[in-house]
Amino acid sequence: MSLREETAALHLRRDAARRLGPPERVDAQRAAGKMTVRERIDRLFDPGTFREFGTLATSEDRDIRSSGKETPCDGVVTGVGRIEGREVFVAAYDYTVLAGSMGIVGERKVRRMREMARTQLRPIVWLIDSAGARIQEHAGTRAFAPTGDLFYEQVQMSGLVPQVAAVMGPGAAGTAYIPGLADFVPMVAGTSSMALGGPPLVKATVGEDVTEQELGGSHVHSRASGVADLEVPDDAACLDIVRRYLGFFPSRAGEPAPRRDPVEPPAAAAEMLDSVLPDNSRMAYDVKKILRGLVDGGEFLEIKPDFARNIVTALVRFAGRPAGVLANQPQVLAGALDNDASDKAARFIQLCDAFELPLVFFQDIPGFMVGSKVEREGIIRHGAKMLYAVSEATVPKITVVIRKAYGAGYYCMCGRAFGPDLIVAWPSAEISLMGAAGAVGILHGRKIAAASDPKSERDRLGAEFQKRISPYEAAEA
Repeated sequence: MSLREETAALHLRRDAARRLGPPERVDAQRAAGKMTVRERIDRLFDPGTFREFGTLATSEDRDIRSSGKETPCDGVVTGVGRIEGREVFVAAYDYTVLAGSMGIVGERKVRRMREMARTQLRPIVWLIDSAGARIQEHAGTRAFAPTGDLFYEQVQMSGLVPQVAAVMGPGAAGTAYIPGLADFVPMVAGTSSMALGGPPLVKATVGEDVTEQELGGSHVHSRASGVADLEVPDDAACLDIVRRYLGFFPSRAGEPAPRRDPVEPPAAAAEMLDSVLPDNSRMAYDVKKILRGLVDGGEFLEIKPDFARNIVTALVRFAGRPAGVLANQPQVLAGALDNDASDKAARFIQLCDAFELPLVFFQDIPGFMVGSKVEREGIIRHGAKMLYAVSEATVPKITVVIRKAYGAGYYCMCGRAFGPDLIVAWPSAEISLMGAAGAVGILHGRKIAAASDPKSERDRLGAEFQKRISPYEAAEA
């Protein structure tokens, strides 16, 4: 064959590989309300920027090949594209090909993506829609052993490059651990699930009859377990939120996060700041209304909004600069910290610290939950995780005392002893057992500011962020 003929044949083979699995499987995918793997990739990346690697890979298993089954891409599409102009690697499992199971060849491709993301210092995104390991290929062999590097390498990349695992279908066994080790885990309502063992295995081992959604659906993991960071309505929303999440972070640790033009919060939200707090300090209010009146555009990406709702963790922008916010939520448990809230806060603090996002703490906290129940569940141990995270964070930290700041809760939410660059107290602040006037009067020292009012808070925070640039930006300047 001539080079022209060989090139034409190559293009035909590539086109065949991109046709996904059998038509009936593709139809079932769409009937379930799910995009195909190719449609997902088109939605995730900037148009025309995706470059695929390993397109022609297929299963090397003799039984699968002899059966005549086609395994395009060996069930996983890998490559690199751009999101808002920045390179991001991807491994997207294709449920239409042997249920998106992890084959030997496919995992070689994924391993190469991890290697490239780690060496080139770029984010990596997994699109999970997989039944887990392809048992027929690995049973009785040692061929699967190298893919155990997956978990080790994810840990090594943690805090070095952003890692996102979007669960858009099942994630069983091996593919369930990928989200467990990722930074951000959105799940699609109704079609996604995660579990170390599926319903048949659960029935066989512990005798429990349970459906896939009851076992590990998006509702379970976004509300009860806290493994998921967000529940979204469909595939399109899931991919859009991945793009939005990455927009808050640098491509790697040590680089500045993307900055945007400052956007004033909505006028109505800003005007509400003076009236959001009830006259009775024992009455609850929604702390999210305060955030909407202060952050750029009144918009924020809340992390784990349905888990441990007594604390709000959110990605925001002040004066165009990304930051992380932690705020006590008086509407739930009066804003007190319990086990789940402590774990949620500690993980969020560590994430922001790894990628040099400043932290802002909004305090209205009566302290930690007390009682025999939380003591049996290890409240001291869980609270210690948060204390470690706050004290070890090296990014700029600003504390705003809105109302209550009592006991150990005051310190855990970055009180004076935990190294905040600035503490601001609103007129309604009550630190320790004192009222606002007495509390503000005793706040002194170089890290303490005088009383502030809600409407001036946005300007103050913006100015502080401009002054406290990261060491990397200072070096560049």
